[in-house]
Amino acid sequence: MSEQTRKPLIQRLGILGIISFLSFLAAVLFSPAAYPGYDWLSQAVSDLSAQDAPSRALWYQLVSLNDLCAIAVLMLCCVYIQGRLSRALRLGIYFYTAMFWVSSVGYVFFPLTSSGFAGTAQDVMHLVLTGVVVLLSIVSMVLLIIGGLRQRTLPSLALWAAVTLILMFTGAIGTGAAPKAYFGLFERFSVLSSMGFTAVLGVYLMRGFSSRPRSA
Repeated sequence: MSEQTRKPLIQRLGILGIISFLSFLAAVLFSPAAYPGYDWLSQAVSDLSAQDAPSRALWYQLVSLNDLCAIAVLMLCCVYIQGRLSRALRLGIYFYTAMFWVSSVGYVFFPLTSSGFAGTAQDVMHLVLTGVVVLLSIVSMVLLIIGGLRQRTLPSLALWAAVTLILMFTGAIGTGAAPKAYFGLFERFSVLSSMGFTAVLGVYLMRGFSSRPRSA
């Protein structure tokens, strides 16, 4: 019997993390085709799903598996790590899961009213939600770095969290300091790194949260 067959179902479902990221990536890459004049270098990803965006319908079709698969795999991770990982690692995964819940529910209730920032109350709430999402993301990565380095069996998870955190800060600094013509480019550093970490956790779930290779 192969190693893959011996794995419990909860571990095999880690593949949902990869599916989630691929769904989001497809939306980012292909939704602009339905948005005439969209400039990915200068415009935010959220412009593609704004209420008046011509790409809104295509965006939600392509991203449909993102939230469902991400929430599923993250909740499975929360269940699986009970009694297996250090407190810092568990808290890091909990905060990351909370970030995804806030993002998934909040942005549905408060999408941008139009591309850019129209200044409405809904747009303000969208920005507030973005701030909360960023804060939860940073806290989760810091906890995972600390926990991963303390627990010697998962230094690789700490490395992934560190790379993700660096990309987040690169995006945050770039969107504030770079010319507006490159706002969208730097914003994608933050968005894609955050979403990509879901795939990372999915892979770790499939491996039983072990960075050491298993014998066949």
